[in-house]
Amino acid sequence: MSAENGPRPEPIRFFGTTWLNHDNGYTARRIGVAIGSLATAAVSCLVLRLAYQGLQIAAIGGFVSLLMVVMFAICSAMAFRHTWDGFTRRSGPDRQASLRGLLAIGFVGSLLAYFFRSLTEAPGEVLHREEYEAARKHHEKRTTRRSGNPSRKRRRA
Repeated sequence: MSAENGPRPEPIRFFGTTWLNHDNGYTARRIGVAIGSLATAAVSCLVLRLAYQGLQIAAIGGFVSLLMVVMFAICSAMAFRHTWDGFTRRSGPDRQASLRGLLAIGFVGSLLAYFFRSLTEAPGEVLHREEYEAARKHHEKRTTRRSGNPSRKRRRA
């Protein structure tokens, strides 16, 4: 089976297809994604802290401030879980669309999921590898030649 005729690996964000053979700077990319996602999460937490201080300066009350902290904590936890699960299985487009707002609010959780996953692999590598291997097996099964010519097969009477 030649590479041109068979299935092609699906690229992963920031990694392209280097996840397949762990070549062309794969390790450096993983380190870069880990550092970048952690740094972005830290800066995001700083921005959220400034927003919280703005609410305190506005003196809107302790209940609203508490509500905001709880909302970001819950949304971040849910976004972390959704992003983490997305590395091992695909979710439907309807579910993804329904969670878009929650994932936007809990972006810190998604960034932390990227950080922790990139410590062991390219985020989503296991899922992409399973799908690629299944596609290769299906392609090999489909393109395997049969022995003999079926039109010359003797018919039993």
